[in-house]
Amino acid sequence: MTGAPTALAEASLWIVDLDGVLWLSGEPIGDVAGAVASLRANGVRVAFATNNSSPTTEQMLARLARVGIQAAAEDLVTSARVAASLCEPGERVHVLADAGVHEALVERGVTIAGEGRCDAALVGWSRDFDFSALAAVSAVARETGRLIATNGDPTHPTPEGLLPGSGALLAAVATASGITPRIAGKPHRPTVDYIRRHLLAQGASAAVVVGDQPGTDGLLAERLGVPFALVDSGVTAPGTPVDECPVAFRSADLVTLVAEALG
Repeated sequence: MTGAPTALAEASLWIVDLDGVLWLSGEPIGDVAGAVASLRANGVRVAFATNNSSPTTEQMLARLARVGIQAAAEDLVTSARVAASLCEPGERVHVLADAGVHEALVERGVTIAGEGRCDAALVGWSRDFDFSALAAVSAVARETGRLIATNGDPTHPTPEGLLPGSGALLAAVATASGITPRIAGKPHRPTVDYIRRHLLAQGASAAVVVGDQPGTDGLLAERLGVPFALVDSGVTAPGTPVDECPVAFRSADLVTLVAEALG
């Protein structure tokens, strides 16, 4: 681990990624529940920021509970919520995404349009991606000139290896429509602004971002102006050089990082 452990210990807010940091396909990466409990016992607020737009809030909180971590809706920053914030109440949006995006749009007061007039197209991760879905969402993006994406992650980590991520689907839609997408999730400006409004504005004296992807979590930390702690338990393999962003701390996993921070 590089950097001074005391800098981690002084942070009153840890913004923690989920996939590749807390779990891989729902399986906890060590005693993550104990690590989070230790942080909270030391007065640290732990928030969870994820580009996974598929689960609903209830499903996401249930996933955390299954690995022993209790959390509330206000502890979550998801790309689904941020993407929904880019739409205005009353707009009609054509959606290619799973339930988390649908929920966030409904909460925002946005109509999910299967046909008829639309104001924008929105793309997130979905197993329903096929040629017909590609053609439909691309047509709406082309007609409206608005393509919103939950995130641009090309891959998704699992215990069996990397699977195609939302960014892979988005690339097809952007190519077919010719429209440059506005990307909501980490490390893009909408998530930076969302975290500043909902987390950093609540009095955190210092914060740190913990993640497994320098190109998303690391750049998010850089744009927030806070340190980045890289863990090698997800996408980034141990020993892999990092060129995308400054890395203040590097550890094998979250459990190790918390132990080093708290001594």
